[in-house]
Formats: sequence, structure tokens, C-alpha cells
Amino acid sequence: MKYIFEVRIKPGHTAEEYADIWVRASELIQQAPGARGTELHRKIGDPDTLIAIASWHSKAERDVMEAQHRPDIAAIIRSAAPFVEIHPLGEFEDPEWVVMPPPDNGR
Repeated sequence: MKYIFEVRIKPGHTAEEYADIWVRASELIQQAPGARGTELHRKIGDPDTLIAIASWHSKAERDVMEAQHRPDIAAIIRSAAPFVEIHPLGEFEDPEWVVMPPPDNGR
């Protein structure tokens, strides 16, 4: 499953500041059972808007991680609070199958 949220950087701060915090928190969160990686993307044409995607084997495994209070992770996340607004977009199922166009084979 994917947990997706939007991050808006407040004036006077940069996406790079948040990215540093994101990496530090992600390194710890990704040690949890079921964690499958994270991604942080900058919106085209709006460098102060980011989308964050955390991948998990299951919602249940993510819920277990969320239920365990980790003061070290909470402190890292709180350190970003003064300069970002975070808007959860939700939890999404991984697709059961994906249809992709065939490769163009050099055409």
C-alpha cells in the first residue's frame, strides 16, 4: 500500500530543508517491518509543493508502526513543523496488476 501526503513549504524556507528532515525520519521509519521505501517529489512549476509517498507491504504493518510512539522520530518530524504544512492525501492500495504499453523497441 501507499501512504501519500502533500507538503507545502512556508515562505522563507526551502524544499531542501524539508528533504533533510525527510531523509532522517525515513531512515528510522524504514527499519519497521513491512516498510518498502519512500519517495519525495517536487511539483513541476511549484518548487514549494512536494508529494511524499511511503510504500508498505500492508496497511496493518504501517498501522503497527504508527501505534508505536518513537520519541526520536517524533522529534525529527516536530522539527519541520514550523516551516511546512502537511496534508495527508490518504492510503492507497497497490494495484493488483498494471498494464503498460509495450516497449517501442527502438522505433
